[in-house]
Amino acid sequence: MVERHRSILLFGPPGVGKGTQGKRLGGRSGFVHLATGDIFRSLDRNSRLGRKFVEYSSRGELVPDDLTLEVWRDHVARLVESGVFNPATDVLVLDGMPRSVNQARMLRNEIQPLVIIHLVTRDLDEVVARMRRRAETEGRHDDANDAVIRRRFNVYAQETAPVLREYPVDLITEVDAMGSIEDVARRIDEVIDRVIAAPL
Repeated sequence: MVERHRSILLFGPPGVGKGTQGKRLGGRSGFVHLATGDIFRSLDRNSRLGRKFVEYSSRGELVPDDLTLEVWRDHVARLVESGVFNPATDVLVLDGMPRSVNQARMLRNEIQPLVIIHLVTRDLDEVVARMRRRAETEGRHDDANDAVIRRRFNVYAQETAPVLREYPVDLITEVDAMGSIEDVARRIDEVIDRVIAAPL
């Protein structure tokens, strides 16, 4: 049986800072950040997979599970081959995976969640404003349209939030996503340091 990849899962609606915090965690020794959205956005837009991604993201919809898993597994395999990710010693920081109940079940034998960080906010208007700013500074065109942003919130509530119910409650810790990047980082680090107290 293939060993499951030890993982930290980052959950939360669009715009709460999963990517920012995931990149930061990926800078820690022994952690490898893997953002599904970044993987898709790096695809050649003229390739079959790239065209499919644009087709769904432009409508604020999730890419189908089978296509997502195909791209994700291929990316992980390439990280292992290149030496960027060593499954024996490293922990994956998963940002945007799994994104549906079906994906969680498909990955059950492939990942071993150590902790699930659920970034939460009560101020959706501030999150929308964040996403508009991100669209301007990072060229994230999928974040520039208010209707698409609101659609993404609805998709998260309907399809992604239920994923949390696929995992034991004691694995999940809610973290307030509001405040400075440093404040949120400190809250996340406190959780991870408690969970991963022993050397990996």
